[in-house]
Amino acid sequence: MLAAQIYQLKKNYGKLEALKGIDLEIPSGEFFGLLGPNGAGKSTLINCMTGLVKPSEGKVKIFGHEVQKEPQAAKSLIGFSPQEVNVDRFFNLRKTLEFQGGFHGLSTQLAKKRAQEMLEQFGLVQKAKEQFFRLSGGMQKRLLVARALMSQPKLLILDEPTAGVDVGQRHELWKHLKNLNQDGTTILLTTHYIDEAEHLCERIGIINHGKLLELGKTQDLINKYCETKVSVQVDRPVKKEHFSHLDNIQIKDQNIEASSPRVGPLLEKILNALRQDSEARVLDVQVQKGNLEEVFLKVTGENLKKD
Repeated sequence: MLAAQIYQLKKNYGKLEALKGIDLEIPSGEFFGLLGPNGAGKSTLINCMTGLVKPSEGKVKIFGHEVQKEPQAAKSLIGFSPQEVNVDRFFNLRKTLEFQGGFHGLSTQLAKKRAQEMLEQFGLVQKAKEQFFRLSGGMQKRLLVARALMSQPKLLILDEPTAGVDVGQRHELWKHLKNLNQDGTTILLTTHYIDEAEHLCERIGIINHGKLLELGKTQDLINKYCETKVSVQVDRPVKKEHFSHLDNIQIKDQNIEASSPRVGPLLEKILNALRQDSEARVLDVQVQKGNLEEVFLKVTGENLKKD
């Protein structure tokens, strides 16, 4: 079953084309990452999915319910944690969660029960009576995710959930998100931390200037756009003619560098060539694999963290 179906989605703000015909399907249970520079159209796409913005053309379905025609049914299946903090800063954590439960139609008793579950799940029980503004950035982000889960949504949309959070708390939140996904929650993540998307997401969509430029499994995209670089250091200069049959190879003094989509065969060829020079001994071997950041730069020509 598909958690989200997006057909030829367009959104215009006057003469500005924020979305230019997006087609995208997200299967139920997937952890999907949406990457793009600032102003690429990510927020507009999310806002169309959640019903906050009406598309100019096209349609969005959430588990088969069209957002514009069945807004209540579609929205009831979505939990949304926005990038901007939109919590009453003087509410304590428990009241914030209970209020969200009531907003989604939970009875007072059920809202209290669900709030307690969320406080326990996200390690916030001891802070339950604290006012929101007194929390650390990491705890605030955890609360926003917990709040989005109060209605037990089938699709969780997270817009920059770890922005401004230190490394330790980022990794702690990663664990919670992985567990949620393993328990069956479909997750759509936008982030400026490419390592986060590479670590968490099964598939990646890259958007820029309102267009979906690339879509695929994370590792497949890395294999498509990146080559693995191999550097071999030896104890003396080697004869270049021993390596003349190899492509994409550079020899400088005692360093041999080469690149290939497949590291195993490449390294084997280098070592076989070295065996022809019986006096040369290998001192060090370094392998630098491609990553999602390299993919992003090649697809968009932009740095994701650029202001």
